[in-house]
This record gives sequence, structure tokens and C-alpha cells, in this order.
Amino acid sequence: MIDFDSYSNRFKYESRNLGFSEANIETCLNYANKLNLNNVPIIYNLTHLSKLTGVKRNYIVQAAVVSKHSDSYYREFKVNKKNGVGYRIINEPLPNLKRVQYWILFNILSKIHISPYAKAYVSKRGLKQNLRFHRNQKMVLNVDIKNFFPSISCVIFINLGYSNTLSKYLAKLCLLNDTLPQGAPTSPIISNIVMLYFDEQVSSFAKQNKINYTRYADDITFSGNFDEQNVIEFVERILLHYNFSLNENKTTLMYDFQRQVVTGVVVNEVIQLSKEQRKRLRLVLHYLKQNGLNDFLIKNRITTSKEKFINSTLGQVSFGLYLNKADSSLIEFKKLLIEERKKL
Repeated sequence: MIDFDSYSNRFKYESRNLGFSEANIETCLNYANKLNLNNVPIIYNLTHLSKLTGVKRNYIVQAAVVSKHSDSYYREFKVNKKNGVGYRIINEPLPNLKRVQYWILFNILSKIHISPYAKAYVSKRGLKQNLRFHRNQKMVLNVDIKNFFPSISCVIFINLGYSNTLSKYLAKLCLLNDTLPQGAPTSPIISNIVMLYFDEQVSSFAKQNKINYTRYADDITFSGNFDEQNVIEFVERILLHYNFSLNENKTTLMYDFQRQVVTGVVVNEVIQLSKEQRKRLRLVLHYLKQNGLNDFLIKNRITTSKEKFINSTLGQVSFGLYLNKADSSLIEFKKLLIEERKKL
């Protein structure tokens, strides 16, 4: 937030020298004051936005009005999904558009309140903060929002005080085909902003029913002791209001006598990798200690390079230690993999 009295005096002095009327000066300052109170940058028009971002006005206009994918603004590619089934389409903005989006992200979007129940894409929050609420619970219910990013349309800037015209351009600069592109730096935080009131409604319901609730992007988790059908029906009604729907194939209910998994991580007692992941890593560790890594690669017909295999396995081990830093076998395994990498 700036010193608005100083800003106002300077603005009046310079505007009068340029021949602005007192009525126009007052209108501009009222507009600017609202933005300042919301702790966001004062932007009067597209020319002003161009100067702030360092990107030409014509480019900003063209990038905002593009109605479909264009090689001039985005690079499209595919990445495999974590479950190995299918892929995601990523639209990465090209440098100039990415520069504008980062400016919007750091100077505007980062100033907007995010629900404490949102654990993804927020500074000082993350996967572990999402998991710890659901450890050692009687019941864990996971539900998933269908087509999360493609379902979101952005209408947030006008609420901060920006003009209708400028709000439209700011929103369009963050959208592709009127939805949030996976790959744009602004998309994750906008998704959390759009879901703020959803999080408030669901967390209020959860508190009333003594249920733990968190949301990690499109993964919604409840834990405690509750009527699962009542929870699912409530979430479906709220999601419908925001033009979302549940992915019924990903709704899972797990009791304490079963393996309880949240965002791919076991949370029953100790937060750790799944049994299958730990078993596989122990097998690799055994080969590494007994016969060497080359023997493991040959016997298991692994065709990837030794360097890629070590780096990939080291990533899995490091993630396991992120979840449970006291896992002695993973600590030993990490040291051995690092030694193997030094030999390459």
C-alpha cells in the first residue's frame, strides 16, 4: 500500500499541468484509492499496464483477444499422467505473455487472500501440510473435481476495483479459450482464488460435523467419523453452484483397518510411501548392496540409461525421505545412489 496522500498531491499537480479537469482528477483518485486500499497496483488503462509490464500495448491487446490456441502466444505439449493412464495437455505461454502473466501474478494475484484449507500452490503450504490433517483417522474420504482447470473461468479483477474494461483484459491475459491453461504461471493461484468461497462453505460444513477437511488442487479430502453419503451429496450440491462436478471414478472411502491413501501417500499411522513403492525400493537396494546396480538393470531388462535410472530412483527416495525423514533404509539407499552417481 502506498502513501496515498503523497500520491494524490503529486497526481493533482501533474494532472493540472496536463490540463485535466478537476472532475476527472477526482474520478481518477477515487478509482486509485479503492485499488490502493485493496493493496494492488494502480493501473488506469492498457497503456499504463504496458509501461508497468514493459511489454508493448499492441502485444497485450492481441494476446488478450486471441480466442483459440495460437503458436504466437502458447506452446502446446503433452505430459503423461502420474497414474500412467492418458496424458495432460500443457499450454505454456511464450516469453512475452509469460512475462505479463508473472507481473500479474506477483503484483496482483499474490495479494489476494487464499483459504487456509487450500494446501496446493500456496507459499509455506504443501503436500505434507495436506497429509497431516488426515493421519490416523477412522475414515478417510477422497473426492476429485472433474476437469478442474478447464472448468474455471476468471472474473476476479473487477472485485479488486479495476475498471470493467481493464478487468476484462487482465482476465483474458490469464485465459486461453476462456479457461485456465495448464502451464500458465497464473493458473494455480487463480484456481485457489476462484475456490475461496467453496472452501469456506465446505470447511464450515466440516466444522459443524467435526470432520477434517483440506483441498489439494482438485483433490478434496475428509477424515474423521461421518456419514460419507451425506458429505458427498453436500459437496456435489456446492460444486454444482460453481459449475463443477465430481469425478465419480475417483471417489474413495477408506477405513482405519484398510490402507488409507491421500494424494498418493499412505496416512494410516506414519506418513510414508505406499507398500508397493517401499517394496520396490528395497529390492533395488538389495541388488545394489549384493550384486551391483548393473546386475539389477540386466536381470530386470531395464533399457533406460544407468544415469537416468539413478536420478529417477534418487527422486523417489528423496520424496520418501521428505515424507518420513527418519526412514533409515531410505537414508542408506540415498547415500549409495549418490556414490553410484559419482562413479558415472
